[in-house]
Amino acid sequence: MENKDEKNTGQHQSTRVLVGRLIRDNLRHYWPQLAIALLCMGVVSATTALSAYLMEPVVNDVFIGENEDMLWWVSGAVLVTFLAKGFASYGQSLLMAFVGLRIIADNQIRLYRHLIGMDLGFFNSMPSGRLVSRFLVDINHMRVAVSNALTGFGKDLLSLIGLVGVMFFQDWELALIAFFVFPAAVYPIVRLGKRMRKVTANTQEETGLFSAILDQSFQGIRVVKAYGMENYETSRVSTLVERIFKLTIKSARIRALSSPIMETLGGCAVAIVIVYGGYRVIHQNLDPGSFFSFITALLLAYEPMKRLANLNASLQEGLAGAQRLFDLLDTEPGIKESPDAKPLKTPADGAIDLDDVKFSYVEGQPALADVSMSIPAGKTVALVGPSGAGKSTILNLIPRFYDIDEGKISIDGTDVRDATLESLYANISLVSQEVTLFDDSVRANIAYGKPGASDSEIEDAARHAAALDFINELPEGFETQVGERGIKLSGGQRQRLAIARAILKNAPILLLDEATSSLDTESERHVQKALDHLMKDRTTLVIAHRLSTIVGADLIYVIQNGTITETGSHKELVEKGGAYEKLYALQFAAEAETQARAGTG
Repeated sequence: MENKDEKNTGQHQSTRVLVGRLIRDNLRHYWPQLAIALLCMGVVSATTALSAYLMEPVVNDVFIGENEDMLWWVSGAVLVTFLAKGFASYGQSLLMAFVGLRIIADNQIRLYRHLIGMDLGFFNSMPSGRLVSRFLVDINHMRVAVSNALTGFGKDLLSLIGLVGVMFFQDWELALIAFFVFPAAVYPIVRLGKRMRKVTANTQEETGLFSAILDQSFQGIRVVKAYGMENYETSRVSTLVERIFKLTIKSARIRALSSPIMETLGGCAVAIVIVYGGYRVIHQNLDPGSFFSFITALLLAYEPMKRLANLNASLQEGLAGAQRLFDLLDTEPGIKESPDAKPLKTPADGAIDLDDVKFSYVEGQPALADVSMSIPAGKTVALVGPSGAGKSTILNLIPRFYDIDEGKISIDGTDVRDATLESLYANISLVSQEVTLFDDSVRANIAYGKPGASDSEIEDAARHAAALDFINELPEGFETQVGERGIKLSGGQRQRLAIARAILKNAPILLLDEATSSLDTESERHVQKALDHLMKDRTTLVIAHRLSTIVGADLIYVIQNGTITETGSHKELVEKGGAYEKLYALQFAAEAETQARAGTG
């Protein structure tokens, strides 16, 4: 029965399948370097075998025969042999290091390119820390499988073959006796390799979880401190660290088990060879030089033999990382372009229609039911309703962050599922409550809306977003680093940079997801002014928490429980006396009370 820490994570593929894919995906591009490295390995193995063979003339001709001429010849041969071995070892080590590091770089780029093309649903289901661990942990383990294992297999196997050749050349009977250890060692080594793969896979899974928890606790440090949860978070991390420690120790124990196996079998082989070989030398059936050459070859062969025994454990450790990498690379995005997708006209007119749209995040729990709405080109349409009613869901479906279950969403009459994703995104700008800024300069964050934009275009966008004044007051102006997620800026400043980014993109369709809901009155005034400029002459779909900001909308849809319950202008809906009127009256009374308190204060 397997221990719980040895469970399989993901579909377990055979060693042959994984190694074959590693070679196809990673090694075939570097065959020139590998060929030269293999040649260097051949030189290393040949010089290793030659150094063992040279023991015969050293003993027979120099020490026993006392031949002075042979003394200089043998010494020179030993020197040349070791020089050649040293340079060949340097060459193969350098080349294999190059190949190994290129494998890391190539796969990190390949994995990032694949992941950045995945849909929003994938990222919502996969913690970012686990994804990061694929780049930093799994791919490094995979390099071990490809580079180190290949080096070990090539160099050690060739060295072993050369030394075995010397042993059989000197005495084939002794060679057969010495190699009884191989059949006895194969089975336990294979078993250890299988256990190593399982333990390593679980260690990598726990490491990914560890990375995710660290990311969450550091990003949410304000909440951690505000609620006094330092001890709780420390306990969570400590528990996980202990689990990783136990798995790592288990891995070390499994790896170390090959040593006593090989030491015991190797010791038996050497002892038997000494007894039998010594007996034959004493009875003059074997000359001392040949025997010492044989013993040298056997002892030299012992080290590559041990490394080859450990190689399977290293290979399986690396294949666990390769398995997890391939699992991600084989995951297809849920949002795909249709084979015959055509680009939308850019810029599009911007008319948006939803026809009987149904959508569920979780099967059996509908988020939207039979939603139909029309957003005319160049008009401003607002969505209002309680939290969880489906407003943000509608917003997310228009740029195909998710695909609908039934119905149709079209832009200028074209179903968004029939349009190329590039043209769809090119026609849409998004400004949300949760502003995303990157740890880069103010200039770079604004230019995200239009790569390659000129300085004057960026400054114009900042001016129209009511951001130019505060940017000029920053220590380095447009070159000021905003920090991770814009932490060095206030909420209103971050929001205005996001608006500047959207202004620069100049897309005909604008999606606003509660862009002012988390701002104070002064910041909201600046941001609303910027939004008014941004919304001009664009098709705008806006979700607003404060109804006072959408009074001038051309059309308002009231969303409740995933359906549209009311439609009309602000005036029409107030006169109707329905849900919108009640919601507006409630907010108006609350705002009036707040203002009155501020006045008396």
